[in-house]
Amino acid sequence: MTISRLGIAIVAPAGCISDPSALERAITRFEEQGFLVRSYYDHSCTHQRFGGTDTARLEQLHAAAADPDVHLIVALRGGYGLSRLLPAIDFEAIAASGKIVVGFSDVTALHMGLMAKAGGLSYAGPMVAGDFGAIDQVAFTLDDFWACLAGPTHTIAERAAGNPALDLRGTVWGGNLAMISSLVGTPYFPRIDGGILWLEDIGEHPYRVERMLLQLLQSGVLERQQAVVLGDFSGYRLGPLDNGYDFDTMLAYLRQSLPLPILTGLSFGHIDRRVTIPFGAQGHLVSGADGFTLTLSDYPTLRRA
Repeated sequence: MTISRLGIAIVAPAGCISDPSALERAITRFEEQGFLVRSYYDHSCTHQRFGGTDTARLEQLHAAAADPDVHLIVALRGGYGLSRLLPAIDFEAIAASGKIVVGFSDVTALHMGLMAKAGGLSYAGPMVAGDFGAIDQVAFTLDDFWACLAGPTHTIAERAAGNPALDLRGTVWGGNLAMISSLVGTPYFPRIDGGILWLEDIGEHPYRVERMLLQLLQSGVLERQQAVVLGDFSGYRLGPLDNGYDFDTMLAYLRQSLPLPILTGLSFGHIDRRVTIPFGAQGHLVSGADGFTLTLSDYPTLRRA
């Protein structure tokens, strides 16, 4: 889609922020780029750890979807909170609006529900608090987002050793592993066959990562996929009883046990330098000895006139 002026809505469907100046910086930067900005988040109305009461956060999301001047709906941050809202979200209205929802981490639940309930595509991409409004922005993260948004295709190229040789095509989906595993057996889990599943998480011990992947295996999800691509899984601590059981040991076990190839090295997760991935795009994954490329197509794009 080609537009004359990009409209950005900022919503807080999950957590609040501790420093409202991050929001102010993001708004200023967007406006300096000539964008129209509508912020539906009111820092004075935060509730507990959330960006508002459940009702208020739901209203933010629906108001942004109904705003005719908005093209992108960008999450303030992740944290926790979307799981509470899932039964009340009007996924059909969000999908029909044609607006692109952007975020990651807890926002994975929104990506999943949008696909499952309405076949809607969205973006696992930068958020306001840690990216657009950061004191020190990471140029790669933002440049990759804008390049992806402009389309019509987007290629992620990673250098990584130890991955299997692959050349396959399928629907690209995924996000935060804890959020995805929490939705198994719910109406918000899309059925995707022949997919390329990417995963990340923060602060999860290797045994918890293994357990969640085994849950996806035992629930029949992994047998329907062609490959799993792992992003960042940092922030955990090992203990004396682990006895050498670390992430690499866990990964070796999974590579022997799961019925599909597992790749590592994706620059996605709770890290500063991060790619943008359209959830539900068609992907062409080519992997070799030195790394892999993932070329994405058939996803919603926006280009300024």
